[in-house]
Amino acid sequence: LKLGKLKVVRRQLLQRYEHQPFVSCLAGLYGCQWRRYQRARAQPGECCCSKVECGSFGLLILTFFLSFLFLYFWSEAQNDYFNFDWFNFGTLGFWFPWSLVLLVIAAALFTYIALLLVLAVCLLSEGQRLYLHWSHKTGIVVALAFSVTATAILSDLWSKEWKTLLLSLQVTAPFLHMAAVSLMAILSWPIALHFFRMNKKVRQVAALALYLSVLFSLYLVPLGMYSPCIKEAGTLGPAPTLIGHRGAPMLAPENTMMSFEKAVEAGGEGLETDVTISYDGVPFLMHDFTLKRTTDVAEVFPNRTHLDASMFTWAELQQLNAGNCKYHSVNVSTNLYVISQPWLYTLAWCSGAQSVTTNSIHILSSINTPLFLMTQEEYALMWILTDAVSALLIIAVFIFHWWREGGLPWSGSRQTLENGTYSKFRTDSSEVICFRWSPLHSDPPAGALVSLPLVFNP
Repeated sequence: LKLGKLKVVRRQLLQRYEHQPFVSCLAGLYGCQWRRYQRARAQPGECCCSKVECGSFGLLILTFFLSFLFLYFWSEAQNDYFNFDWFNFGTLGFWFPWSLVLLVIAAALFTYIALLLVLAVCLLSEGQRLYLHWSHKTGIVVALAFSVTATAILSDLWSKEWKTLLLSLQVTAPFLHMAAVSLMAILSWPIALHFFRMNKKVRQVAALALYLSVLFSLYLVPLGMYSPCIKEAGTLGPAPTLIGHRGAPMLAPENTMMSFEKAVEAGGEGLETDVTISYDGVPFLMHDFTLKRTTDVAEVFPNRTHLDASMFTWAELQQLNAGNCKYHSVNVSTNLYVISQPWLYTLAWCSGAQSVTTNSIHILSSINTPLFLMTQEEYALMWILTDAVSALLIIAVFIFHWWREGGLPWSGSRQTLENGTYSKFRTDSSEVICFRWSPLHSDPPAGALVSLPLVFNP
């Protein structure tokens, strides 16, 4: 009796606060099932959802990783967005920052998928079955198709950007490692919950083995990491010299005197430009083959926009305006074969580069130290502390669920008493169980089974 009282007290403490409103909100957002009480709870040894919902959850996880991969790939390719916009300009005939549009779409889809995954994990943590609404299933398919198609097309047309992705890991890998280990620590809660509720040892071993294999793999990732920014103190060389790419195209029209002056004012120590020879032999500054992107040639010479820039005389070129084109008005940066992003500038600095050609002198000139710089000892300390703290948290979570599930009565389990056995069962808080016993004999014979009628009064 004392043991039973202790278990009842512990259960009351653990279930002191009801989560029905929270669960109802989760179920409504995930499956559009807006009701006060969610009664479809997963029992021990049962699957958390049907085969269709298991497939949907697996597809959600796959979409999450693929959409994250594309978002990371595209965000780290900002240094070369000009190539993408230039390709579309040649195809469509007008300039527009399509690269930024693609980035916004990728970020929006990833955020949507990440929120769905968080809802699913929260529902599983509450022991709820998953019922994903058909509209969300459609959204997952759309996000998956977008990520796969965009990755495949860009890989075919722009395969060299995968090298940029690998370079970016030399700066972001330590922080991605910390985020991944933190995520595994958070996931330990629902995994430990369902681990101790499983009745089949095979499922327990498979689930725990998969989780631990991923966790230990993440723990060992830093062993294979290389970065020029991890070096001994005092070995960092001087910052690379900044050379303005066509002047300062983020501040003024490219290849103009204004652009050159802005580059010098921003701290540039050199200028890079492009020269074309006019039809009558006068050299002038121009990068493109045509004048359509950077001048108002469509207004001054509407029938000659497709001609090569070298087919215009100097007198005709002087009639054009290179400062009011659509390119400058939308403040689009030029990033062709240049270092314009701080993380790339950091890598160049740590690698010992002598100079870089940039569009962003006003940004890079304000960077006094690399964004990521630490000694090997400092990085090892960060790595070990991250792994150790996450391991302690995960162990604590598993111990807590072992203690909790060991004392809670779940459906289907049996407990042995001195005079026999009884089956434990669950009821809702709104139901009260009353026992009414009318014994046939005042003192039943020893060892005899007694029938107890049950009356349920809601």
